[in-house]
Amino acid sequence: MGTSLVKFSRDTARDVKQVARGWRWGRRPQVPRSAEPYVIPKETSVFPTKWARTPAAIAVREVLQKGALNSVLRWEVNPQVSGLDSLLKVNGPALIVANHSSHLDTPLVLCTLPDAMRRKTAVAAAADYFFDTWWRATASAIVFNTFPIERRGGKLSSTPGDLLADGWNVVVFPEGTRSPDGWMERFRMGAAYLAVEHGVPVIPVGIKGSFAAMPRGRGWPIPGRPTVAVRYGDPLRPAEGDSARDFAPKISAAVSALLDEESTTWWEARRRVAAGTSPSQSGPDAARWRRVWESTAPIKPAGTKRRAWK
Repeated sequence: MGTSLVKFSRDTARDVKQVARGWRWGRRPQVPRSAEPYVIPKETSVFPTKWARTPAAIAVREVLQKGALNSVLRWEVNPQVSGLDSLLKVNGPALIVANHSSHLDTPLVLCTLPDAMRRKTAVAAAADYFFDTWWRATASAIVFNTFPIERRGGKLSSTPGDLLADGWNVVVFPEGTRSPDGWMERFRMGAAYLAVEHGVPVIPVGIKGSFAAMPRGRGWPIPGRPTVAVRYGDPLRPAEGDSARDFAPKISAAVSALLDEESTTWWEARRRVAAGTSPSQSGPDAARWRRVWESTAPIKPAGTKRRAWK
């Protein structure tokens, strides 16, 4: 009897594991990426997030961000923050634009902003990733004040413009997704369009070391409290007559200059910007392992001269 019961328990556990592996826990499509052009897109419903900006939700988020999120972040990584004086040059809503290589990037930006600015900041998040299930959508909206944007359909959500008009700052990652190897990808024009259309400044942010601390595929930062650098730059404003196509390269160049500055010194980076010789932040033309190896070099302590990629 005992042997039969043990065998039954093992068989049941195996069956449960097999069902769990095949169960759809979210609404993400199961169609291979290569076959997506041949599949008729389904109508998607927009997850409402206006409730996340009510006074009650703001109060809850303040406790979560200043307490749990900030404590966990600084326990797991060592953020080095610079350029916060640049934020004093902004009076009113702004777009906060950063390179993107890790899920750490959003908490790094939110937890390093001044409190008054952080409380009035929302984050654009991919609808097909963060809003594919109700529990993920609810959690990200309440903790990070996210709102969904469609990154594949070619449409620009009206929510960012509405938030800017209401006085909210908006965090945007123009690459559209996390870098697969830590190097900066091509910037899309959504952020530039918003800046030109709504007449708001862009605050460039260079984030270095977040890929090494928590690359794609990891659900938690690596042990050892790795150093991550967050550098804010002077606000950019579209020039008279600038279109989104004209302004987008300026945003990308500003973020690249901040990453170059983080790798070397402020003076050397400024000289290269003036001479038009800033190194590309798209990484070396090499095998993926070499690109990953280069992008995961440890961040040196503040004030130390760092090597720039040539």
